[in-house]
Amino acid sequence: MVTIHPFKSIRPNAEFSEEIATLPYDVLSSEEARHLGENNPYSYLHIDKAEIDLPETLSPYDEQVYQKAAENLQKFLQKSWLIQDDKPLLYLYELTMNGRAQTGLVTCTSIADYTDGKIKKHEFTRPEKEVDRIRHIEACDANTSPIFLTYRRNKQIQDLIDTWKNTHDTVYDFTGFHDVTHRVWLIDQPEIIEQLVTTFTEEVSALYIADGHHRTESAVKVGQMKNEASDTAESNYFLSVIFPKEELEILDYNRVLNVPISENFFDLLEQHFTIEKTEHGKPTQAKSFGMYLKGQWYTLTAKDSILSDDPVDGLDVSLLQNFVFADIFAIHDIRTDKRIDFVGGIRGMAELEQLVDSGKWTIAFAVYPTTMDDLLNVADAGKIMPPKSTWFEPKLLSGLFVHDLETN
Repeated sequence: MVTIHPFKSIRPNAEFSEEIATLPYDVLSSEEARHLGENNPYSYLHIDKAEIDLPETLSPYDEQVYQKAAENLQKFLQKSWLIQDDKPLLYLYELTMNGRAQTGLVTCTSIADYTDGKIKKHEFTRPEKEVDRIRHIEACDANTSPIFLTYRRNKQIQDLIDTWKNTHDTVYDFTGFHDVTHRVWLIDQPEIIEQLVTTFTEEVSALYIADGHHRTESAVKVGQMKNEASDTAESNYFLSVIFPKEELEILDYNRVLNVPISENFFDLLEQHFTIEKTEHGKPTQAKSFGMYLKGQWYTLTAKDSILSDDPVDGLDVSLLQNFVFADIFAIHDIRTDKRIDFVGGIRGMAELEQLVDSGKWTIAFAVYPTTMDDLLNVADAGKIMPPKSTWFEPKLLSGLFVHDLETN
């Protein structure tokens, strides 16, 4: 069973919450972050991507960037743009996009649970990305952005959350990027906090990383380096938002290739897929794919001969990788091969068409979304999904919650 840990969050003064909260660091380039932050002194990007306050010629991984992040965090606290609660609390964070709402419990989760396999992963990480966040966490002495976790819904927990939302006022309520409404509640009654902590301990057997594998590894490694003896030391925990998997939606994560198309390309495809021309590319069911080539959309449907009951090999993204990208184009490592790129489904089919029609890319593939059950099944099997298998929307904003490690 898993541990949740109330904490004294550093969070926005309500007066500045909408100006502070921003998209997470890893979905913005330095240039995009600089544009968002240049006319907004309250933007959390001054902490999360502090290179925006330094010369553009400086590497975003220069030591000065991490020191600037720490300085800006202290400045935000000194100016009371950010405040810190004076006792450990839990929080609720609701995001509503296109009429669909999801509510997460904001807490800290245990490094021991992660190393013991109770917090399960489904992706590999890249060391260079871990190093960046390790240096950021160490400089700020804080988990500066949350991990997006999920679990199988528990009725007792859900009832406590729903009751609290229905009987208490929010501390933040605003609409931000992509017309997503963000609402936050403080859970400050000790008996309710204790009920939630106890129920997770007794009823929830596992948590799953939905998004934020690099942040998780970085937070865990910083905590292990600090190696605090006390079980209650803040550095033994990392900042998380935990959502029931039934409330989450995974969008499609599509692919574009820059490859030559051979004369027998369709013959090769037909070995494993049936092919039909169509007017639109968005797949309507699993095991089918949209393909855009030379101004025409096609539907590819996987033949029974390539289907698999294996939790990884049976994924739509795996079928596409194994029987198109690897077999036909010899693209084996999609993390490093420059002939492939990835397009989040929130950008739509028109984006795939534009990328191919521009001549920059040769061919596009639209993928049916991975499901939450797929994700949990892969993690339960101790396996790893192919890269870029999931695209979660809406994104958790950064700046609403910061976890002070209390070691400086």
